[in-house]
Amino acid sequence: MQRWDDLSDVEPGFGPSVVTIGNFDGVHRGHAAVLGEVVGLARALGLVSAAVTFDPHPLQVLHPERAPGLLTGLTRRLDLLQETGLDAVLVMPFTHELARWSPQRFVEEVFVDALHAVVVVVGHDVRFGEANAGDLATMQELGARFGFEVVVLADLGGQGDSSRWSSTAVREALAAGDVERAAAILGHRHRVSSTVVHGDHRGRELGYPTANLDTVHADGLVPADGVYAGWLTRRDGDRLPAAVSIGTNPTFDGVRRQLEAFCIDQQGLDLYGERVDLDFVAHLRPTQRFEGIEPLVQQMERDVARCREILL
Repeated sequence: MQRWDDLSDVEPGFGPSVVTIGNFDGVHRGHAAVLGEVVGLARALGLVSAAVTFDPHPLQVLHPERAPGLLTGLTRRLDLLQETGLDAVLVMPFTHELARWSPQRFVEEVFVDALHAVVVVVGHDVRFGEANAGDLATMQELGARFGFEVVVLADLGGQGDSSRWSSTAVREALAAGDVERAAAILGHRHRVSSTVVHGDHRGRELGYPTANLDTVHADGLVPADGVYAGWLTRRDGDRLPAAVSIGTNPTFDGVRRQLEAFCIDQQGLDLYGERVDLDFVAHLRPTQRFEGIEPLVQQMERDVARCREILL
């Protein structure tokens, strides 16, 4: 898959193409269906397929106080986009200047002049251009003017489920700790990627040494406090079953929220300074405060046993 990080990077001879546009946060099943339509149309017509996305998220630039927690960092988003079979992705740096482009300028410079679009695939709720002034009717009008067809896809939801597949729905599921529901909407497990840093070293003292992940610079939205089963993947591809704890360690009157992973059946594992991926499989229980070390350790034993049942 070709990747361009600026409009000026697109080769003059690219296209003709079938194109779509979106933030694609999480690249959930609704996104995958749209992108699958783009890829399928392009192949049927003998064209190339492309998607236009933005980094950072527009709300992070225009209204940071309203910006959502992102489900995926750019690297993960591009990996997932590549899995859809796209030929190319244009990542446009979102700036205040770009936000002032009129809908016509955006379509003309991006879809027409750069990507040579023959077909543009969008949803009913497409918005683009300054103050989101461009909508579906605008896109259809510009398509007629510049000679590209606009294909409109209906909103998509799960089979037997009236709810829409959306990034917002995934965020709501993660906020409730429902990582299984999040995975059902995403079509893949939710992932948090970060660097292993030093924590309180309390897990080692209790017999359960954990990898403490940096939550400040993590890629991927950290789910609700609780205990989860998951997989920790190292940079070399080594994939380890893990019991994951998210919370402030209330038994020890902690105040700092931490994301910790105990890698099951591993001895002498040193992950400090390593960047790892943590995929969430199942929610076991909410965070609890225990009256002393012994009941806490007993519960940790049960949690690890349950994780082993789920993962192994």
